[in-house]
Amino acid sequence: MANLDPQAKAYLEMFSQMPLIQSLDAQTVREMFALAPPVEVELASLAKVEDRMIPVADGAEIKVRIYTPEGQGPFPLFVYYHGGGWVIGDLETADPSCRMIAKQTGRVVVSVDYRLSPEYKFPIPVEDSYAALKWVSENAATINGNASNLAVGGDSAGGNLSAVVSLIAKEQNGPDIAAQVLIYPVTALGYDTKSYEEFQQGFGLDRDLMKWFGNYYINNDEESKNKYVAPLLAEDLSNLPPAYVITAENDVLRDEGLAYAGRLKEAGVRVETIIESGLVHGYFTYMAVFPERIKASISRFAKFLSEVDQKVGRV
Repeated sequence: MANLDPQAKAYLEMFSQMPLIQSLDAQTVREMFALAPPVEVELASLAKVEDRMIPVADGAEIKVRIYTPEGQGPFPLFVYYHGGGWVIGDLETADPSCRMIAKQTGRVVVSVDYRLSPEYKFPIPVEDSYAALKWVSENAATINGNASNLAVGGDSAGGNLSAVVSLIAKEQNGPDIAAQVLIYPVTALGYDTKSYEEFQQGFGLDRDLMKWFGNYYINNDEESKNKYVAPLLAEDLSNLPPAYVITAENDVLRDEGLAYAGRLKEAGVRVETIIESGLVHGYFTYMAVFPERIKASISRFAKFLSEVDQKVGRV
């Protein structure tokens, strides 16, 4: 039997009342979540929260939400990419967690509303994510941020995008990323690890649901081997930013997150890894169910970011 936190059991019971997402089309799923009654949660108090439109490729624009903590600044920065399998999710789903990140880390958090599949398949979400990273770096002063201390992070598909923009930034010689926070990240589309077998059904993110997401995201099977889809398959992971990798104990993505952390460590990257005991995929953005566990996760990676800063003299 799986080791399940009582809150995770309640969350899975709630999840089991929903229609099978993988039996629906993307737009129907988005509408279903949009029609769900709002859940009141306590929001972290901040100095300012604002939305802006920023330019990406081909004259398009995407929205970002900027969270500024209390204090004088300029603040270190944290670019956040939300989860949702590159198909669902938005600024609202990540909002309570991003507020808490800004408050607990003392960073300006910029949450990125990258364009979603299947309307915008790979590589567009990646290109949007990297364009947003560059925009934050180049416009740091306008949002009271310090471009010389810029971290990236995200959950699930957003963890994937965080790892991928870290690869691209290394290859493109910038922007300089101080650290990456990967929260139960997708690092491959193989669907064949031990954790995929163990938690393939009944733990929120079923294996068939993950395949549903993956099939919407990529254009063909060949792209599943592309390092910007599956960073675990990248040949060279050296000289990447220090990484804090969070996995959930009862999650199909657990083993590929741990495998990516292992490969980073082998490549000489500073890595800290935690398996969140008793938890399931998706906990990090469900503030109504997991407020204390989210707060604890953020406290741990805030400490990691602070230690990274101290090691290189960024204080």
